[in-house]
Amino acid sequence: MKPIFSIGPLSIYFFGLMIAIGVMAGLAILTREAKRRGLNYKLLIDGAIYSFIGGVIGARIIYVFMYDPIYFINNPLEIIFIHNGGLSIHGGILGGLAVGYIFLKRHKMPIWETLDIVAPALILAQGISRIGCDVFGGPISQALPWGMEVNGEYLHPSQAYEFLLDYLLFGYLWLRLKKSSYHGQIFIHYLIGYMIIRAIVEFSRINPMILGTISVSHLMSIVGITIGIFLMKYLKPRSTINNDNVITATDYYKTIFAVIVLMLLSVIIYFWVQG
Repeated sequence: MKPIFSIGPLSIYFFGLMIAIGVMAGLAILTREAKRRGLNYKLLIDGAIYSFIGGVIGARIIYVFMYDPIYFINNPLEIIFIHNGGLSIHGGILGGLAVGYIFLKRHKMPIWETLDIVAPALILAQGISRIGCDVFGGPISQALPWGMEVNGEYLHPSQAYEFLLDYLLFGYLWLRLKKSSYHGQIFIHYLIGYMIIRAIVEFSRINPMILGTISVSHLMSIVGITIGIFLMKYLKPRSTINNDNVITATDYYKTIFAVIVLMLLSVIIYFWVQG
């Protein structure tokens, strides 16, 4: 990971900084919507912190068992050395959701309604966090101007591919949040949408393959999409809501403007720091 500065033995890394910014941006979105819907936003912030911890643990567990289990069996102490890299976004989503579900059940909060407002906040946090990731993609032609030179080799800026697509999904979810037709719809669209994004970006990355160009990450994305479709079939007829809200032209303009600004700023910061 790329260090920014050090204070004694403590080093501040670019990835950690962007994760922190992403989390704060996501919490701001979550708080805004929770207040607007009359939900206990202070309790939700506590739940988000617990879910973040669960996400980190889940990301590490899935990485260990799905990507390089033999290495970690032979080097078990390496499992706790997260700062050396090795986190699975699929595991992060699974771990975070598991902890979040338990938290919401325990505090008797509406699960699917809450997850709907979590979805846009989560994808925004993921997109911003990805700016700091230094896991680049596979080799790319030097003739392509957006290739990143790493150790004398030009690689796909797969992190940029992902955060740009994440912001597009955020814009869609943010607008759709105003016009959902059943509880859980926004979260399901997030789940399916992000799994598709991850599967697309995966073609530019290098990960363990299971069949031809299909990687472990592709397999987990397929599982996620399947779960999303199942949830859609299950929830849609059971939690229909009457929503008379209208998405106005102003809503579209504001959202498009915000997404474009996010994209431009993120690209500038990404290539400035990572390039």
